[in-house]
Amino acid sequence: MPAVAPPTPTQLAWRRRIEAALRVAAPALDLLLAAGDRFSRAVARDDDLESLPAGPPPPVAPGRRVGRGTPAAE
Repeated sequence: MPAVAPPTPTQLAWRRRIEAALRVAAPALDLLLAAGDRFSRAVARDDDLESLPAGPPPPVAPGRRVGRGTPAAE
């Protein structure tokens, strides 16, 4: 017994139309992806890496309260 019913003629016609539209649009979509890739690389190249921290953030000082509770032991 098949898991799903076979597609109707209307469904097959719509599938052919959609696949044909995708085949026509594929070169334009490829061009859009390539342009977006080049743009993102150009923008990322201009980032100022010197303003980023050199390492992990410093640890939180002991005795600092977080929320409603008692302070940590100092």
